[in-house]
Amino acid sequence: MTPEIELANQLCFSIYNANRLFNKFYVEALAPFKLTYAQYLVLMALWEHDDQSLHELGTVLRLSSNTLTPLLRRMDDAGWLWRERPANDRRQLIIHLTEQGKTQRQAIETAIATCIGRYHLTSDEYQQALALNQKIVDTLSQDLA
Repeated sequence: MTPEIELANQLCFSIYNANRLFNKFYVEALAPFKLTYAQYLVLMALWEHDDQSLHELGTVLRLSSNTLTPLLRRMDDAGWLWRERPANDRRQLIIHLTEQGKTQRQAIETAIATCIGRYHLTSDEYQQALALNQKIVDTLSQDLA
């Protein structure tokens, strides 16, 4: 077997392990808020642009409505957001942050930053890793679309 095809040398295996470790990281950081990583992503998208339609939110997060709908229902039940069907178009579903969703932003961001601070990546290293990962995602998205 050539070294290039050994498991330890596979980029996909390295990304898989990084994903697994990121999940553990976010479980720890978000536990005080009783949020999952997917719920945190919803909050981030709404912090950037509140009052999004289900379709818009799905596009931003790259999630189908079948995946997003139960997630949003649980977040609504927990008081993070509320869902509205506008009277002028009952087919639409608009997602809004609640006061809890707005006021807990700083605390959540602080918890994430505190966890990130324990890992010894410089800002430059973080940006380089992000840029390279985005290049991989963009390339795979084009090739697999």
